[in-house]
Amino acid sequence: MKYIDEFRDGDLARNLAQNIVAAAEPGRTYSFMEFCGGHTHAISRYGLVDLLPRNLRMVHGPGCPVCVLPIGRIDMAIDLALTRGAILCTYADTLRVPASGGMSLMKARAGTGGSCADVRMVYSTRDALQVARDHPRREVVFFAIGFETTTPPTALAIQQAQSEGLSNFSVLCCHVLTPAAIRTILQSPETEQGPAVAIDGLIGPAHVSTVIGSRPYEFVAAEFHKPVVIAGFEPLDLMQAILMLVRQVNAGRAEVENEFSRAVSREGNLKAQARVAEVFELRREFEWRGLALVPHSALQIRAQYAAFDAERRFQLEYRFVPDNKACECGAILRGVKRPQDCAIFGSVCSPENPVGSCMVSSEGACAAHYGYGRYQDRH
Repeated sequence: MKYIDEFRDGDLARNLAQNIVAAAEPGRTYSFMEFCGGHTHAISRYGLVDLLPRNLRMVHGPGCPVCVLPIGRIDMAIDLALTRGAILCTYADTLRVPASGGMSLMKARAGTGGSCADVRMVYSTRDALQVARDHPRREVVFFAIGFETTTPPTALAIQQAQSEGLSNFSVLCCHVLTPAAIRTILQSPETEQGPAVAIDGLIGPAHVSTVIGSRPYEFVAAEFHKPVVIAGFEPLDLMQAILMLVRQVNAGRAEVENEFSRAVSREGNLKAQARVAEVFELRREFEWRGLALVPHSALQIRAQYAAFDAERRFQLEYRFVPDNKACECGAILRGVKRPQDCAIFGSVCSPENPVGSCMVSSEGACAAHYGYGRYQDRH
């Protein structure tokens, strides 16, 4: 197939659905996690669950970069903008993530207690660098979030700032790593926040895999005997990946297969990986919403670029903040619960008034379910 409409062909989708139904053995159940929030969005948008047999369940994973940010990290960003007087630049979805005391970056920008924070939405790291150039007498902090997909641009921004001598630019680094989260989900029967979920196979993320390749998932097959199929975002990509997973499970195989071969290789983007390695190193541990502290699951800025590390520059200290007790985002991110299982989903918590991070981003499971009418499934 060459064109996007071919990946959305209804007849081909129905044929794939029939093949999945035929392949799924009646006497067994299948539970597959789509790690990536973009896949969750596509599954809801195209109603793919309605095409699957009843004994095959899709489980939402923690692959939404905004959703996994713990409250304490948002509080750090708000402190920089509201208390330290920095211009804080970040991506749009991050502005609306609830923080302590009902605060968010957007509310801080609107003003609280007579003070307004200078918080700016940017589309790229280049925009944040330009803000620093335009305001040489102000501290400008880029609140960097995301998985391996958005990490290379942040690395480039730091190196560009160094080459230009932009001494007023720094980065609050909250980049996290996909393989570490997958390992945490698979290796623990339960976490401090509750039980884990049984998973028979994984749909590997698309964008992340274009950077890191398929090799980093091989431990899933080798150590946990779970199949992985890397898939693109189109409905036929996902249907084909599900069929490939069913066939692996039926055959007792556990391999890493690449449905998204048009964009993903085994080695990934080596230039991007090298640039990231120049600027970043592993953190010893990092808190994820829903997964608690995950060892070696995030990046921090190397010592040679310490001048551009906002945590060092402003001597920031991370403080754990518990989630809203009424919100089930943590359990949803672990795959233990569905959005419909949350008592406040679609009522108290909505995209206009998000109580938890999963309702903020379009990649969040709650926002995807709500936006495409899946909240009706609870009745």
